[in-house]
Amino acid sequence: MITLEIAKKIIGGERLKPSDDLSFLLTAPLEKLQAGAHLIQEKFFGKHIDLCTIINGKSGRCSENCKYCAQSARHKTGIAEYDFLPTEKILEVALANEKFGVNRFAIVTSGRALDGKNFKRAIDAYKILRNNLKIDLCASHGILSAEQLRRLRAAGVKRYHHNLETSRRFFPEICTSHTFDDRIRTIKLAQAAGLEVCSGGIIGMGETWQDRIDLAFEVAALGIKSIPINVLDAIKGTPLENLPRLSSEDILRTIAIFRYINPTANVRFAAGRKFLPNSGASAFLNGASAAITGNMLTTSNINIKTDLKLLAKLGLTNKEGDSNDRTRKNQC
Repeated sequence: MITLEIAKKIIGGERLKPSDDLSFLLTAPLEKLQAGAHLIQEKFFGKHIDLCTIINGKSGRCSENCKYCAQSARHKTGIAEYDFLPTEKILEVALANEKFGVNRFAIVTSGRALDGKNFKRAIDAYKILRNNLKIDLCASHGILSAEQLRRLRAAGVKRYHHNLETSRRFFPEICTSHTFDDRIRTIKLAQAAGLEVCSGGIIGMGETWQDRIDLAFEVAALGIKSIPINVLDAIKGTPLENLPRLSSEDILRTIAIFRYINPTANVRFAAGRKFLPNSGASAFLNGASAAITGNMLTTSNINIKTDLKLLAKLGLTNKEGDSNDRTRKNQC
């Protein structure tokens, strides 16, 4: 069985390359591809599933024209609009999420970049969060400068989230107000500032399978250790509102593909689990070693309590101390 043979080679230290014959990723029966993805995931992550939550810290009025986004000022979606939330509100949500047992908490804001008084408010909020939380802090504030990223790190942020969204080829079809290289540059600046980086993309925007594979190799080349996979939830008022939804098989195959190409990275199932049976249980057993839980930014998601029950039912856990804990700590 070629999928298992390749999975075993990956476990042994080999890595897939763009120049390889990758046809098996698309032609192998899904269950066989998933079997190999399961072996890889079990080797590098054991039974651990990393759970993070996010809060929409600043909403709407974004200057960018990303076609998928409800928060762009260029689209009429009826999204709520507000400046940076009060620190007390953010702390309240973060403490509640920590009590539920998540592994990390992120503040996410709309806009090309967080700056001025809103950036100062964010820095102040992270300092307070760091003094009151034990879980890791993450941030997602757009295209920031090197100095801003250093200030985030000094304030207690551990990881910066900045999606590439799709392949280099397809990116101009989705956004023209900034470039793919703008995003790459921000990722490298964040890494230089001592921040871990979380970066993935959205599937179901009209891209090809090759675009998905190219994105998987892009994040691998950048050394990304947390890769969110979002399934487009077409929002009314955006240019993509009429796109058909991806099939369950396409979603699960994509997750398995990312596992083969990024064996030691956390493949984080983000938006779109509601489109799969049993909250995406099959994905957690066959490639996805992490998830965003709780409410998403502009789409609904599955709550923390439900996710913890699901993991327990599957024999998985987000607690420390699984058999592959040392490897997991180095990657998640």
